[in-house]
Amino acid sequence: MSSAATRDTGPDRLWSVTEHLEDVLATVRPLDPIELQLLDAQGCVLVEDVMVPVSLPPFDNSSMDGYAVRVADIAGASEEYPAVLTVIGDVAAGQGEQPHVGPGEAARIMTGAPLPPGAETVVPVEWTDGGLGQGPASGMRAHSASPEGATGQVSVHRAAGARAHVRAQGSDVQAGDRALAAGTVLGPPQIALLASIGRGSVRVRPRPRVVVLSTGSELVQPGVALGSGQIYDSNSFALTAAARDAGAIAYRVGAVTDDAELLRSTIEDQLVRADLLVTTGGVSVGAYDVVKEALQSVGSAGDDEEEGTGGGVEFRKLAMQPGKPQGFGTIGPDHTPLLALPGNPVSSYVSFELFVRPVIRALMGLEDLHRPTVRATLQSSKALTSPAGRRQFLRGTYADGKVTPVGGASSHLVAALARADALIVVPEDVESVEPGTEVDVILLG
Repeated sequence: MSSAATRDTGPDRLWSVTEHLEDVLATVRPLDPIELQLLDAQGCVLVEDVMVPVSLPPFDNSSMDGYAVRVADIAGASEEYPAVLTVIGDVAAGQGEQPHVGPGEAARIMTGAPLPPGAETVVPVEWTDGGLGQGPASGMRAHSASPEGATGQVSVHRAAGARAHVRAQGSDVQAGDRALAAGTVLGPPQIALLASIGRGSVRVRPRPRVVVLSTGSELVQPGVALGSGQIYDSNSFALTAAARDAGAIAYRVGAVTDDAELLRSTIEDQLVRADLLVTTGGVSVGAYDVVKEALQSVGSAGDDEEEGTGGGVEFRKLAMQPGKPQGFGTIGPDHTPLLALPGNPVSSYVSFELFVRPVIRALMGLEDLHRPTVRATLQSSKALTSPAGRRQFLRGTYADGKVTPVGGASSHLVAALARADALIVVPEDVESVEPGTEVDVILLG
């Protein structure tokens, strides 16, 4: 594993949150880049700069439905004295050949259509009679030209300057510009830009495949009637959703009973589709905590005798509440990272936010691994208490620089967790926090 090899890793050692996180992240490396089609690359991180091969727009085009004309032909046009032009044809988006606009002429043009040769500007259709004019009328300045192929006349009652309502070639990006930089996360706008410049695929770090499984013979899938002593499996659903929220492709495995051999075989079966394995439950010191027993055998499968970097999972006690028992290591022939989280719902979710989410983002090749932390004023009717020597993470709601606790410190309070959008951090050396005190807050939303 990583720096743990140089530290006291005995079973009685109490690890700090920071030490455990550093040890975990030191073992994780970003996934190898692959070429993906655009939609498959959504949520992935670019590994190289993308340059613009063709300017956007690739040609001068109209930003309005209207008429493409010469500036001189509409100079001084007004409601009282409109300019009457001969309409020589239409220019539609995607049209190949366009008519040439000469003196006294206009071409009907659609939004996005190329500015035809000879035209210098576009007048919106709202500035005209819409082509309803039948010819020169008394008091109108008229151009009498009526070339072959003319389709009628249009009266323009407002002048326009050169290149009005024209999107210039390259006004968005120029050929040779950098469209997107390496390290960019591809969302819908970035994918739109890539498609606009003709890229059908890009080289990215793929989204990690995360397999989540919970353990416990007492667990029942939602939708099934509960028997005596049974509870619904919420952890696997919560952690799978959290992994997807972090950017991963996540797979949920149904709860595995307290059988070490079954758990071992299930984990081995999942290795083929996992860049990261997350288990929940069975990591404390109870008689039925089978995760430790199961991983003792599966962990050795990845030993690399040549390099001397054998796999294995180490179980630790962390100076935190909730989430004291934790497990971490690598398993299988590819040294797949595995994080074993506690089974209480709040403990597992807090552990995910602190340890698993940063691992997912590290696998993606992101630099910003952690949720944002801000300072906030504690809004509470009474002081918060915290055990000495433990870093406590309390659920809360954050707004306008203030944070209010939600529920208590117990690690089974799922309803309170559902209402929280932040974690209130109480340091190891603080045992009481008075209302009005500034505290660190991890924002979850």
